[in-house]
Amino acid sequence: MDYDIIIIGSGPGGYVTAIRAAQLGFKTAIVEKENLGGVCLNWGCIPTKALMKSAEVYNYVKNASKYGVAADGAADFPAMIKRSREVAASMSKGVEFLMKKNKIEVLEGTGKVLPGRKVEVTGKEGISATYSAGHIIIATGARARQLPFLPIDGQKIIGYRQALTLERQPESMVIVGSGAIGVEMAHFYHSIGTKVTIIEYLPRLIPLEDEEVSKQLERSFKKAKIKVLTGTEVTGYEETSNGIKILYRNKKGEDSVEAETVLSAVGIRANIENIGLEETGIQTENGKIKVDTFYRTNVDGYYAIGDVIATPALAHVASAEGITCVEKIAGLNPRPVDYNNIPSNIYTSPEVASVGYTETQAKEAGYDIRVGKFPFTASGKAKAAGKTDGFVKIIIDKKYDEILGAHMIGANVTEMIAEIVAARQAEATGHSLLKAIHPHPTMSEAVMEAVADAYGEVIHL
Repeated sequence: MDYDIIIIGSGPGGYVTAIRAAQLGFKTAIVEKENLGGVCLNWGCIPTKALMKSAEVYNYVKNASKYGVAADGAADFPAMIKRSREVAASMSKGVEFLMKKNKIEVLEGTGKVLPGRKVEVTGKEGISATYSAGHIIIATGARARQLPFLPIDGQKIIGYRQALTLERQPESMVIVGSGAIGVEMAHFYHSIGTKVTIIEYLPRLIPLEDEEVSKQLERSFKKAKIKVLTGTEVTGYEETSNGIKILYRNKKGEDSVEAETVLSAVGIRANIENIGLEETGIQTENGKIKVDTFYRTNVDGYYAIGDVIATPALAHVASAEGITCVEKIAGLNPRPVDYNNIPSNIYTSPEVASVGYTETQAKEAGYDIRVGKFPFTASGKAKAAGKTDGFVKIIIDKKYDEILGAHMIGANVTEMIAEIVAARQAEATGHSLLKAIHPHPTMSEAVMEAVADAYGEVIHL
């Protein structure tokens, strides 16, 4: 065998897996057709957060007088995009350094699995080479899903990649879909002055989150003058001299909205086409590769992790899956990934973070629950920061005092959620979280207060 392990794809699933494999003593190679770091680092997680920071700084300048500061400034859209791309490029170079540091060979080109534990890598010039390995891990990620009646042309109808590299800020934008990508892009573009309309087919924004969190985000967006159309079906589009007219239907009837640019943000589709699955005999189901608890496919020696399998399409999930996969290959005894303890973050303003059961899910699962909630309007730190939108909500099982879930919306909650994840991982009880002294003044005090509310012991409400 040329290698012990070959990984196809260098996103946060692939490159993290490669590093852990190298740490465990495996001779490792990674296949990448574009830039190290994959979509997350180059076109998703990292550059979007750079744009969010630019929007935050601009909003602070715009509202500086509220903080007793005289300031003036304009949004420089090209400079924001440039900074975002520079941050992504720097991170990609960081992954390149990590590959060299861990003696991982990077095979540049498009990877395809072959029978007999082989991988064919075809470079940009069309020249192919075949490599063998004892174990082959597929981590090819996903791409933007397209609606058949709203095809992405990269000009007037764009996907997330184009949204991160536009040369000119559009005066108006319609965003179809209100998952993480949709609402984050809505927040960014609205913050710098683009007139934004969100269209969501389901009854509420961020429909996978707790219902109260969804309602709060909608209130915050509407207060910021973002137009929100939920329970609305896009039926088609028409090109106009000024852009695109989106046709839609909801309970009020049929109508339309016109914008210079339309962003299609209706989810993702796994990259499993043309990578050799059929020739190798690897089974798929509903557009995903089938795997077991430790990410083994039905064909011995072949594995899959990340967005190509039927688990949450999140960077940190892919990383955890990859580490678990190679530790199992190494003969260690890793615990299977606990998919009920996966944090989910959305980087809007206010931010959204969650883990575990929603209130509805806990009730449907048969739990007798306590629910505690603490609003940031009652938080001294939130008031001092001028960030009082939102709340922390905690769900606790009455019988065993187990922390079933947490749902947060507000400033800095994407950092705060880790406390709940760690507590649940350690099987801490609601009472132990309540008695853990939280520093004052902090946003994190809202966690303690929400738990106190669940027991009828809240102090500051």
